[in-house]
Amino acid sequence: MVLMMGTGREKPGRQDTVTVHYSGWTTDGACFDSSVKRGKPATFPLSGVIGGWTEGLQLMVVGEKRRFWIPAELAYGERPAGGRPGGLLVFDVELLEVHAVPKAPLDVAAAPEDAERTVTGLASQVLSSGSGGDRPTASDQVKVHYSGWTTDGELFDSSVMRGQPVTFGLNQVIPGWTEGLQLMEKGEKRRFWIPAELAYGLNPPPGAPSGMLVFDVELLGIGGVVGSPRAPRESNNPRLSDGG
Repeated sequence: MVLMMGTGREKPGRQDTVTVHYSGWTTDGACFDSSVKRGKPATFPLSGVIGGWTEGLQLMVVGEKRRFWIPAELAYGERPAGGRPGGLLVFDVELLEVHAVPKAPLDVAAAPEDAERTVTGLASQVLSSGSGGDRPTASDQVKVHYSGWTTDGELFDSSVMRGQPVTFGLNQVIPGWTEGLQLMEKGEKRRFWIPAELAYGLNPPPGAPSGMLVFDVELLGIGGVVGSPRAPRESNNPRLSDGG
């Protein structure tokens, strides 16, 4: 049941990530969970939740609020473990944002001829201009949104999909990021083709991609000088760490 019409047009896909506010009740009226009560919306991939949510959210547009009656077989079952509620569940859900799966660039396999190149082999291309002349230094913290692909077009990491930008010190990540982000102005979005020797190498640590990597990076903010060798909590991401 639609409780409030949405303002958006596009509906999320099964592989997209969404941000929602919700409350959930059992059929006896007991509220067992509510992001509204916590005062903080939830962000998650649609492929990683109960079947009723995966199906139901794909019916909605941004700004819409809808009530779902989800049968047990599309929720947690009749007798779930771990303190989860059983039987039919009722949810009020408001779709706040859709973070679509970033599509691989058409030039993901190799940098185009007109890309900028540095002496280290790093190639880049400006996708959208920045709003100011400030550029970070290697000792600065930066706040970015990014997506990364292997050269066969596989998306291996994306803050855009998570709906949460990351903050880290430029001296705490792979060399291609340390060098490349210093080329950018605040507000700029740029595509990088990072050779293996400036990324994780050809035989990377477990969980890290190998070979040349392609990143789309948007520089959202530039912080102060990093005073501690420890990475900020937001940057504890093995996809970005150089393992040092």
